[in-house]
Parts: sequence; C-alpha cells; structure tokens
Amino acid sequence: MIPHPAQQPPSPARAFPTGEPGSRALVEHALATGHGRWWTDRRDRPRAVAVTCGGHALLAGDPTALSPEALAPLADHCVEAPERFLPVLDAAFTRLHTWERMLYIHTAPASFPPRVPHGVTVRRLTAADAPALAATSPAMSWIHGSWEGPTALAASGIGWAAFCKGQVLAVACTRFLGSRYEDLACATAPDERRHHLALACVTGLTADVTARGHRATWTCSRDNRPSRLLAWTAGFRLAREYVHHVAGPAAVSNPSGFGAAA
Repeated sequence: MIPHPAQQPPSPARAFPTGEPGSRALVEHALATGHGRWWTDRRDRPRAVAVTCGGHALLAGDPTALSPEALAPLADHCVEAPERFLPVLDAAFTRLHTWERMLYIHTAPASFPPRVPHGVTVRRLTAADAPALAATSPAMSWIHGSWEGPTALAASGIGWAAFCKGQVLAVACTRFLGSRYEDLACATAPDERRHHLALACVTGLTADVTARGHRATWTCSRDNRPSRLLAWTAGFRLAREYVHHVAGPAAVSNPSGFGAAA
C-alpha cells in the first residue's frame, strides 16, 4: 500500500472534480481538514487513486492497474466508483452490497420551528465539549468518524448538539466539508428520539452553513424513512438518487496493499 497524507494529494487526485455535493465533498474535506488518506497503486506515475475518510472511499483512474488484493485497504468501506471499477471491486471482497442512496440539498426553510423539551439546550459545539461528545452512546460514535474522533469535531466549530445536564443527547455536524457544499450528518441517543432534538441541531447547523456561503446537503439510504423525513422537515429537497457499494472483508489480503494488477 502506498499511502499519502490527506493534505498532500498525489497527482491523479486531479481526476476527482471539486465543488461536488454530498459524499463527493470527501475529496475537499481531506484537503481542508487533514482527516483521511490518499492511496495510489504505485509511487511513480500512479494510474489509480483512492481517497478514504470516515469509512467512505472514492475511486478514480484506471481499474486495470489494480489487482483484487490491492483493494484490501477499502474493506468495510462504503465505496463510490465509476462502473468500470465494479469487476475488480467484486473480486476484491467476500461480499459487495449495492446500496441505493438519496442526495438532498437544502433549499427551503424548516417546516416548523423545533421545540425541545424543558431543560435541553441546543447550541454550537466548542472544544470544551469534547469529553461530553466522547461519552455519548456507542450507537452515536460514527458521527465523528470523518473527523477522526470527538476532539477534532468539537474543536472544528461546525457541529451542533443538544445538551441536558452536561450530556449530549443529539449531535449534527458537517460530515464532509467542501468548498461549495457541506454534507451533514446527525445522530441521536436511542432513548431520546422523537423529541425534535435532531431537527433543532440540524436547523442550527444549516443556518451556520448558509452564513459561511455554502449549501448544506444530506445523504441517506433510500430505505431510511426517518432520515428522509428529517431531511424534508429541515428544508432539504431531493436532488438525485445514486448507489454506492458496501465492501465486506477483503477476499485476499495483501500486505503490500494498493499495488498494480498482475
């Protein structure tokens, strides 16, 4: 495997367009925040490139440069790639599940102002909130994956949370920070759902995104009705449908990683 730091993209990274909405903002997120990693098939004149962050991966370049075992670093990732990569992806993992997704863009005001329970405060996260964010339910820990931990997310200034007695009940954040779009995510403690906490956090966050001169986006599974309903209520409208591929374990491990095809 030939890794490259997030803020030092290899030359094939130019194959990824910039200013893209949704999870494709991952490219600019890696450059802007330093979170994530680039991979190439070889160090000199690479022909294929991947960028990974928060369990997501984008692929570009020439798939014939890759052997199935070379894709082992993308195991257990959600992978977006052109169709030409599907044969090698299918051979690389013990399973490759196609996941239908929906991309929404924030274009309207929230359907109604959220009302949160008495004693709950909804506000922007600060660096001092890192311990409370780290102490959230394990079911919520994925929310700071693209920031590589709660400390960086809390310090980023682009997250909102609902607090009660010092505990984080819900949190919304920019998952991928792009130059034009910010792709948002939200997580709520399992016992605190249906209290409008997620809507309150997302509403505050989208106002911040707009103030930064960006547009907020939302991506979710086509089958995730609660997420789709939250997006609609918060003012997001469907822009397009697409698929990404959920990779299982690597079919053949390869310590040398992202190498050339045989």
